[in-house]
Amino acid sequence: MARIIGSMSASHVPAVGNAIARGLQEDPYWKPFFDGFTPAQKWLAEVKPDVAVVFSNDHGLNFFLDKMPIFAIGAAPSYPSADEGWGIPVNDPWPGIPPLSWHIANHVVEEEFDPVICQQMLIDHAVCLPMACFFEDCGRNKGYRPVKIVPVGINTVQFPMPSLKRCFEFGRAIGRAIESYPEDLKVVLIGTGGLSHQLEGERAGHLNKKFDTYCMDCIAGDPSPLLGLSNVDLVEQAGTAGLEFMNWMTMRGALLGEVREVTRTYHIPISNTAAAVQVLEQLPRLAAAAE
Repeated sequence: MARIIGSMSASHVPAVGNAIARGLQEDPYWKPFFDGFTPAQKWLAEVKPDVAVVFSNDHGLNFFLDKMPIFAIGAAPSYPSADEGWGIPVNDPWPGIPPLSWHIANHVVEEEFDPVICQQMLIDHAVCLPMACFFEDCGRNKGYRPVKIVPVGINTVQFPMPSLKRCFEFGRAIGRAIESYPEDLKVVLIGTGGLSHQLEGERAGHLNKKFDTYCMDCIAGDPSPLLGLSNVDLVEQAGTAGLEFMNWMTMRGALLGEVREVTRTYHIPISNTAAAVQVLEQLPRLAAAAE
């Protein structure tokens, strides 16, 4: 049976792609950001996952304001990137694993979620850049692909949006689906985006270290205090783009057992964003005991 070995979370910022392309990892501005991934890279080298289920939000390559699904699941054999207009180099595709994607999709529909199933799907900086940072050789060699991926998209852009509670419960359904998949696979969950930031309006540049720290504490321990927050609460605390924390919350929901925090880093600002990295390891348990 497939098993979830843990999770990794990281901010996604388009400027990171340009920094990687220009080899700025040791630049004084960028070094604290990139150094934050070193413990995660060491953990990955130890656990060696086969598949990454990546929770992110689309920035216009697949969906736009005229058609924005609440949830989407990729079920493609491969996932190419494309030009988003940021000047980020376009990388080689990441391989998919359609049988697992369809297993997840069928399972969550049985649990009364209604995602869009994408048999063709582009991936943008929200997937490509965290993957290049976690799997360091992907940043050096754009054709290196150590895992297959299942992209899961969450609407953090256009109202109406799912609540943190709904995202968490969607994640629970995905976690149950993964752990009922019959193939022997090690699966890592990746949540991208956030943390606090706002790029427009009177509060442009808004950051909230206290709230970000609180959220990371809850992700590492008991996430239930976050379930009562409304999207308005989240915007007030984390800024409009801080709604991307939904991706982290969906990821956390998919961790069905007890977890141990392996590492976390927090650095501000990177391109007007509170940049964070967090790794959780799921402790061994009986999958049947999960809720």
